Parts: sequence; structure tokens; C-alpha cells
Amino acid sequence: MTKLQPVRGTRDIFGEDIRRFSYVTDAFRRIAGTYGFDEIITPIFEFTDVFKRTLGDTSDVVTKEMYSFEDRSGEMLTLRPEYTAGIARAYMSNGLAQQGVVRLFGYGPMFRYERPQKGRYRQFHQLDAEIIGAAEPMADIELLALAWQLLNDLGIAGDIKLHLNSLGDPESRSAYRAALVDYFSVHEQKLSEDSRVRLHKNPMRILDSKDHGDRTLLADAPRISDYLTTGAKDFFARVCDGVTALGIPFVHDEKLVRGLDYYTHTAFEFITDALGAQGTVLAGGRYDGLMEMMGGTSTPGVGWAAGIERLAMLIAEPDKPRPAIAMIPLGERAEQHALSLVQELRAAGYSTGMDYKGNMKRRLNRAAKSAARFALILGDDELENNVATIRNLDSGTQEEVALDQILAYFSATLTSS
Repeated sequence: MTKLQPVRGTRDIFGEDIRRFSYVTDAFRRIAGTYGFDEIITPIFEFTDVFKRTLGDTSDVVTKEMYSFEDRSGEMLTLRPEYTAGIARAYMSNGLAQQGVVRLFGYGPMFRYERPQKGRYRQFHQLDAEIIGAAEPMADIELLALAWQLLNDLGIAGDIKLHLNSLGDPESRSAYRAALVDYFSVHEQKLSEDSRVRLHKNPMRILDSKDHGDRTLLADAPRISDYLTTGAKDFFARVCDGVTALGIPFVHDEKLVRGLDYYTHTAFEFITDALGAQGTVLAGGRYDGLMEMMGGTSTPGVGWAAGIERLAMLIAEPDKPRPAIAMIPLGERAEQHALSLVQELRAAGYSTGMDYKGNMKRRLNRAAKSAARFALILGDDELENNVATIRNLDSGTQEEVALDQILAYFSATLTSS
């Protein structure tokens, strides 16, 4: 028998949750527009190689968390676990490089098979913002400004701290990689099984390990700041200066890293402890090597993603939309007239619901519970006199208004209040 419940790690979003969800996405869409970003919608699934080539064969996402399947034509497909790879693929396959620097934003569902916990699901949703084609630190600063304005407009910036670090240029990372190999090789037997594999394939991935033993070794591991070239130091200084000029508080977090080879220069996370354990609500960085890794030409890029569920948990509960009018038709004849009148009101932009069951007292009670401002009553007596009774549900007063003056009445009343 089919289980009448959502799959573990998924959920239905409605009521207060959907109001919170929509409040976040509406704010993001509005702010991204003011920054000159264009919206993009990419497919929910891609060829599996899009993610395997970019996230790396040794990453937990690829080895443990991706929802991959073979379709009927024998192609291996994967439900997207993150946004950036799909947007990079779209940038290349649609020839967007011809447009110069592009600013793109989107939001939608992602999928990862991991242990569900507070604010984290197997089907979760992210906001995403990317600037592709700009190698200058100003692009990093602009994206950080967008993120900070979003958090401010949501009213949660006071609970969140920006952590910022530099991953250096390729020369810096090469020197740092060698230092990590030297350090961890001495302690190889103490590393977790996964990290021993990473040591020989991509030692920077060890820095992302959640294993307790690995974390202990990380305390004395080399820091990338000791291996930054002069150019990398200058790039990071310019980003820090820009963030400071914008009044965005931040901490230089040398433990903040990205293990994948295509990441360069800026890495950042907006972190909060307002959800209990310390958690990241928005994170990103520069990925100048991504397009080349995917088979395209070398193209700089920087972007970030934010968890909608986590942001929605942090904001104040949005007000429930208040209907303007509750239509109450009494009798079949009134119902026929009410149908066309309701449509006229809706077409004019007035939120109007219609109740067609029960006596007038019950319907008025339901109208009051819905928080409607007015009840529009239409019965045989009203039709006989070519009027409708309009009751103000806040004050309890009511008056009769000619049917051909209903729109004018609400236009004057609802506009002025």
C-alpha cells in the first residue's frame, strides 16, 4: 500500500512556511533586479558528468549524496546537488560569453542524500547569484554587497557574521598543496580512510573533513596565508578594503577553505548561531578555473548560494495576506450575479473570496476569521433593488451600494484606507 506521507528528508511547504519561503524569494528577486542581475532557470537534472567533473570524484557529494539514475536511453543523469555547475554549463552551451560580463540569479530545489536535520532536507532550496566573465575583485565585492543587502532587508543581518579568506592564485595553491602533502604524509596513518585517498588525489579536500581525528590534525596544519603570492595578497586586500568601505563587518577566517582545484582567491561564508549550532546560511567564492575544467575556455567567475529554508527560519513571521472582500451570495439567483461581480473585482486587483455554503451568520463568521475587510452580501432583496449590502467587518457598519457602483466604491474605500 502506498505510504501517504512525504519521503524522508522532503516536506510539503504551505501555510506559514510558504509565507516565509515566498518572503525570502521575493526579497531576493527584487534586490537582484536592482543590482542588474538577470534571472535564469536551469534544468533540475543534468548529465552526471556535469557534477562529477566539477565537484570531484573524492567529494562527499559525489561519492555519497548525489541522486543519480540511468534514463531509458542509457544516459546517466543526476538531480542537481548545487547550482553553480549547471549555470556554468548553461553559460557555455548558450554562448553567453558573447555578452561579456553576465550577472545571473536563480532559485529552486536541490537534492542531496544526507541525514535530515534542522533546516536541512534531502530536497532543499537555494538562492544563487553569479557574476561570470569578470576577473576583478570588484565583482567579489559587488556579490558580497548583494548578499549583505539581502540579509539586511530580511532583518537578520545582526545575527550573522561574514567569514572571509583567500584561497590564492594557482601558484599559491600549488605551493600550499605541496606543504599539505608534506604535513599529512607524516600523519597518514592517523587520517581517516577518506582522507588517505584525498591525500594522494586532492589534499585540500582533507581540510573539509568532518572526521574528529582529521579535525585534530588540522589544528597544526599549514595555513594558506603563508603561501600567498604578492598578487594574491593584493587581490584579497582589495576585497577586504571594499567590504570595509561598504560597512560590512567581517572576520578573516584562515580555516575557511574550498578543496576543489577550480576555486581561487575569495572564499566566504555568512555564519549564524541563531539556529542552535553554528551554521552557514550563505556561502560562495571565486571559481576562475571552473569553465576550463568543464571543457570550455578559461573564464573567471564568482558566485554564492544561500539556503532558503535556513533563511526562512531566521526571519520574523510575515503577515498573512488579508483578503479585501468576502462575497456572500444568498440563493441560486444571487450566485449567478455574484460570479460575474467577483470576477470584475478580481480583474480590478481586489483580493476577493466567495463563500457559498451555510446561512449568512456562519458565512459572516468565516469571513471575519479570514480577516477580510468587507463582506459583500447579495440576496433576493438586494437584487430586487439593484444593490448590494457592504458590511465593514472591522467596524460592523454596513450600507447599500448600487451594483453598478461597486467597483467605484471599493476603489475609493480601499485606496484611501
